[in-house]
Amino acid sequence: MYFENIDTALIDVESLPWMPFTPYSEIFQLKLIKVDPIRGDWIALLKVPANSVLPMHHHSGTVMVYTLTGSWKYIEHDWIGTPGSFVFETAGSRHTPVSVGDDEVITLNIVQGDWNVMSPEGQVLAIENWRSMMERYLAYCKANDITPIDLSSFSV
Repeated sequence: MYFENIDTALIDVESLPWMPFTPYSEIFQLKLIKVDPIRGDWIALLKVPANSVLPMHHHSGTVMVYTLTGSWKYIEHDWIGTPGSFVFETAGSRHTPVSVGDDEVITLNIVQGDWNVMSPEGQVLAIENWRSMMERYLAYCKANDITPIDLSSFSV
């Protein structure tokens, strides 16, 4: 690839599939939008039913979360994210997300680096990153007879 082929591109997010966020849960859904293998970023929508608790996790890099629908918080914090709120998580943060109220939560997440799923005792149970997200997307597309698009591409 030559630099002339690298340009701004539009991603048709509506056409991308919602995938169960297995093995953590069948009811949590991810829609992977973009992965950047150069910087180690991944961008995804996360859909969580009302009254849900996600696994405690630790971030090696920064994370930005924009709330589209519903309300959520971290057990470890007093604030509540509501539609239109933006959360900036510093690298090295650890927390346990929970949905608040009776509405489904959808957030846009921009994750840099590893997302480490933790046990209640603080042990790393799994590591997620741009590569594992891309592998999850490709496996889901294959299992469901969906033609995948290259979410890591910078060419037009």
